[in-house]
Amino acid sequence: MSSSRPSIPPVLAIPFGILAVSTASIFIRYAQADAPSLVIAAGRLSLAALLLAGVALGRHRAELRVLSRRALLLALLSGFFLAIHFATWITSLEYTTVASSVVLVSTAPLWVALFAPLTIREPVSRRVLWGMGLALIGGTIVGLSDSCTLNAARLNCPAWSTFLVGDAFLGDLLALAGALAGAGYLLIGRKLRAGMSLVPYIFLVYGVAALVLNLFMFSAGYSLTGYSPRVYLWLVLLALVPQLLGHSTFNWALRYLTAAYVSITLLGEPIGSAILAYFLLGETPTALMSFGAILILSGIYVASQHKA
Repeated sequence: MSSSRPSIPPVLAIPFGILAVSTASIFIRYAQADAPSLVIAAGRLSLAALLLAGVALGRHRAELRVLSRRALLLALLSGFFLAIHFATWITSLEYTTVASSVVLVSTAPLWVALFAPLTIREPVSRRVLWGMGLALIGGTIVGLSDSCTLNAARLNCPAWSTFLVGDAFLGDLLALAGALAGAGYLLIGRKLRAGMSLVPYIFLVYGVAALVLNLFMFSAGYSLTGYSPRVYLWLVLLALVPQLLGHSTFNWALRYLTAAYVSITLLGEPIGSAILAYFLLGETPTALMSFGAILILSGIYVASQHKA
């Protein structure tokens, strides 16, 4: 944990970040009516990097020039992981159910907890592990709520074998890859943010992610041009709100909070998305989803009682 004290307590900033990233699914839903998922991901990161370029190259040029080769390579690797996270997770939705995708990509905190002691020498406390367990169970329930129902205290779900055949299995693997890539992104961010300012870090990371996603997009035969003005409106909002405000809040918090704790709080995103979907899309959360949300919030609360 950083010895410096920020003007805003990181634990108080985290809910703001959760609210910001929760808008992503809403904006993506609107944009997907006219644009492929890879175009949306590439456009989101490209615009975010471009919006950061002026500040990063103007006010932080000196810091960028003196970065060590190791720090630069790690920042580039973090950006690569972020691109893989977006590409694999979004693409997984084309092959498997939303339930399977959400459940598997939500295992990112588990991978962070497993790898943090080995990669960044950051132990995970028992209280954080308890909180992580509650939040992961809640995240699983939220994911399953798309395809399972709760009737008379009995849970009815499709056979698990349906998730392990054909295209569904490929989608599940992609979602799991998204979770692992997301864990790598958070672990590297925790390591670098201890000695690197926020703007140079996110400029490098978002910029590399944009380049990689554009390569994926062009390889798939798509481009960023030729869409309706409405698509570009959603891309701008995606860049401004969930990316520059949301992800950047979590990257800022990584300087002061453990990677395990920050990864747990990311599980609050489905809750915020469900609330926004209720008001904006008319989607009413089920009882099962509400129960999962309570577990996630409980897990975040338990983990936050440890001074991360």
